[in-house]
Amino acid sequence: MEKLSRGNGQEQQSSKLRPRRLLLCLDGVPHKLIEVAKSRGLFDRFGAPTRLLSPFPTMTNVALSAMLGASPPAGYESLYFDRAAGELRGGIRKYLGRRTPDKIPSSYMDDLDYQEPLPFEFLIYVAPEKIWRADMQRFRERFRSAPQNRDYFAFLKATDGLLHAQGPERLAIALESLDKILREIQQYCGAETEIVMFSDHGMNLEENRRANLASTLQRRGFRVVIPAFGLCSYAAVYCPDADQIPEIARACAEVTGIDFGIFKDAEAVIIESDRGQARIEYQPADESYRYVKMSGDPLELSTFDDAFETESLWFERTAGHRYPNAVPNIYKSLFTPRVKHTADILISLKDGFYCGWTPFGRFVRLAATHGNALQASSNAFLMSTHRQFAPFVRADEAKALLRG
Repeated sequence: MEKLSRGNGQEQQSSKLRPRRLLLCLDGVPHKLIEVAKSRGLFDRFGAPTRLLSPFPTMTNVALSAMLGASPPAGYESLYFDRAAGELRGGIRKYLGRRTPDKIPSSYMDDLDYQEPLPFEFLIYVAPEKIWRADMQRFRERFRSAPQNRDYFAFLKATDGLLHAQGPERLAIALESLDKILREIQQYCGAETEIVMFSDHGMNLEENRRANLASTLQRRGFRVVIPAFGLCSYAAVYCPDADQIPEIARACAEVTGIDFGIFKDAEAVIIESDRGQARIEYQPADESYRYVKMSGDPLELSTFDDAFETESLWFERTAGHRYPNAVPNIYKSLFTPRVKHTADILISLKDGFYCGWTPFGRFVRLAATHGNALQASSNAFLMSTHRQFAPFVRADEAKALLRG
C-alpha cells in the first residue's frame, strides 16, 4: 500500500489502496477549543485544524448528514413535527430500549463502528463526567479489537454533554485523556494509519438563558408548533396558517434573545430581525445568490453590493464572517432537504440565549449551547495526522475529505 502524502485537501496516491484510517467525530467541539488544546501541546501529530463550517441550524444530525452525504433526518432534533401526520413525533421515547431502525435518524449512523449505547445519548447531559470516561474507554477497547484491515469510524457524543453541562474546563480534561488514547493507537497501529478528527458543529461558550419565544407567540394569539427538546440556540416554527408566516416571523424577531428569523417568499428567503429586513435570492441559471437589504442589514453585509455572485465567491468572501458563508447557507436551510420536515420559520438566537424543553432546563445548568448561525456554533473543526486541509471547508465538501 502506498502512503498518503500531504496535500491541500486532496489525497495524493499512486494506487487505489491506502492505509487504514481512523475517522473520529467529537460531538460539539468548536474549532476554538481544539486550537487551545493544540497550544497546550495536545494532538501535536495533527496538522493545524481547519474551520469546518456546519450548516444552519447547527445541529448534529443536520450537520453529519451533510458532511457525510447521508440521508436527511426527519427533523432538526429527536423531537420533530411530522407535517403529513400533523403531530409531534420522537422525543424521549427515542432513548428508551435498544436501537431500532426508527431510532436511526440518518443513514450516516449505518457507517458508525462505534457510538455510545442508546440510553447514554440522554444520560450524557445528566451525568457527563461518568459517561465521557466510560465512552472513551469503550471506544479504545472496541477499536483495538476491530479488524485491522479496514477503516474505523467512531462518534464520541459525550464531549457535547460535557460542554453543555460543565463548560470548556471539563472538556479540556477529557481532551487530555483522548490525546493519550490516540497516542497509544498510533503506537499500536503504526505511523501509516491516518487519524482524521473532526466535529459536527461548534458551541457558544457562555452561560445561556431562556428566550421566551413560545409563550410570547401564544400571548399574541398565534397558533404555532415549536418542537422543544434540547436546550439550543435555534428554533423551528411550524404554522398551520401559511398566510400568517410573515407576521409571525416579525413577532419572533421582537422577542428578547432572537437574532433573526427566516421564511420563504416564493423562491426567495426573507430575513427578519431587530436590525431590519433583508432578502436572499437565488438564480438557478448560474447558481448564484444575492443579498438585498430592504429595511436594514440583518446579516451585517453592508460592505457588499446587491449583485448576484456565485456560491464559491460568497464562500471566499464570507467564510470568516460573523455569520460564516451566511447567504448560501441560510438560503439552503429552507430550500434544500436538510431535514424531511422543513420548518416554516427558522429562528437563530443570539449567543447567550436558548429555546428548548422546560423540564430539561430545570435540572441542566446550560454552560454552553449551539444551533444558531453565528461563528461560535458554525465553526466546527477538521484535522488530520497526514494531511493539511484548506483554512475553511464547507460541510457539503467534507465527504470527499473524510471518506475518500
